[in-house]
Amino acid sequence: MLKKIKDYCNYSQSQILKQILEDNGIQVFLKSPIGIGGEYFGEGAIYDLYVEDKDFSTAKVIIRELEKGGNTLSELKKTPLYERHIELGAKMGEFVGWELPLWYSSIIDEHNAVRNCIGVFDVSHMGELFVQGKDAQKFVNYLITNNVEKVPNGKIVYSPMCNEDGGILDDLLAYKFNEEKILLVVNASNTQKDFEWVKTQASSFNVDIINKSDEYCQIAFQGPKSQDQLQKYLKDIDLDSIEYYSFEVIQLEGEEIILSRTGYTGEDGFELYLSPTIVVKVWDKLIQLAKEVDGKPCGLGSRDTLRFEPKMLLYGNDMDENTTPLEAGLRWTVDFNKEFIGKEALLKQKEEGIKRKLVGMEIHDKMPVRHGYEIYKDNEKIGFVTSGVKSPTLGKNLALGYVSKEFSKSGTMVSIKARNKLLEAEVVKTPFYKGSVKSTK
Repeated sequence: MLKKIKDYCNYSQSQILKQILEDNGIQVFLKSPIGIGGEYFGEGAIYDLYVEDKDFSTAKVIIRELEKGGNTLSELKKTPLYERHIELGAKMGEFVGWELPLWYSSIIDEHNAVRNCIGVFDVSHMGELFVQGKDAQKFVNYLITNNVEKVPNGKIVYSPMCNEDGGILDDLLAYKFNEEKILLVVNASNTQKDFEWVKTQASSFNVDIINKSDEYCQIAFQGPKSQDQLQKYLKDIDLDSIEYYSFEVIQLEGEEIILSRTGYTGEDGFELYLSPTIVVKVWDKLIQLAKEVDGKPCGLGSRDTLRFEPKMLLYGNDMDENTTPLEAGLRWTVDFNKEFIGKEALLKQKEEGIKRKLVGMEIHDKMPVRHGYEIYKDNEKIGFVTSGVKSPTLGKNLALGYVSKEFSKSGTMVSIKARNKLLEAEVVKTPFYKGSVKSTK
């Protein structure tokens, strides 16, 4: 039996309370008078929060302490750009222990800004781990499935990092400065876990592992007009010379920063790694440049819809320790011609054949689908949804999910169970969308 624990919470409040209660082992159910999904595109949804009867007393105590000014909310980290987000009217929310912008105007507005001109994101919550020393390249090549030895200095490699069983511990970017210095950019939710894992694996290599996440902020400047506008700021740098998945160390506002042609949107764009000392000044300048061409600041909401359309996977949703790169469609990131952690398990899976596969689906219904929804074929459960979005760019109700291999072919009809209703869906080719990204693939 469910009991109402809190009523009339806005979206940000509901997500913060939900996260805090679930961190304490209490399952939370949200009910909204406007229906599921409305808040996803920036509407001012109000929620009531429910918990199971057995958890009610404990949940009440946690919320009471929180509202009395306890330390739970103070544990949420803030980036140095927090005050700027508030000034710009951001709807703030909790994300893996950080208080970050969910959106400013609406998710659709910000999504369209990135697709058509420019969006500016604060992604300072990401983790930065430096691997330095004589064996840096050798160690990173053992640590990840992709091959960092094959790329020259100044290039970036995308790769899963697996455990011995081939399960994905995280997906990351490896910035190769030289053979003795490589930066690993990891997901915020995994920064500490990854740091401990990398240190443990490094014991027999001549390397130092340094967590510099607190020393770096990160701004993503994304969209088809990003190069022209950024060039106005970086007048001494030829941005044409920075290829996709390449980077340079440059001078900006009196300091060294890392500038890379990377992003998580499917559009052309750049990411700047810089110190907290200059990040506010640089943010202000980038916002000004974006607004000159109708660009705008963007939150995590649009970042999710933008990454979904070109099928850029989200760790924790589309992959985790229970999935392998082969199942997730990341075979191209696995180099079996070298040694790496998890190679034996992945070789075995390759030889035996994968049992399930991550596929794209178009849902022939308006009802949104969410992570965890079950997928059926002829009343038999064959998989589950990992991500679902009503695509702002394509106007289609789309999803990613794992299905049994025999049902993974494009054109296969399946059903997705959503709130006790079976929705008809069709397996379709991915990526759903290809944008202005300067990919060489």
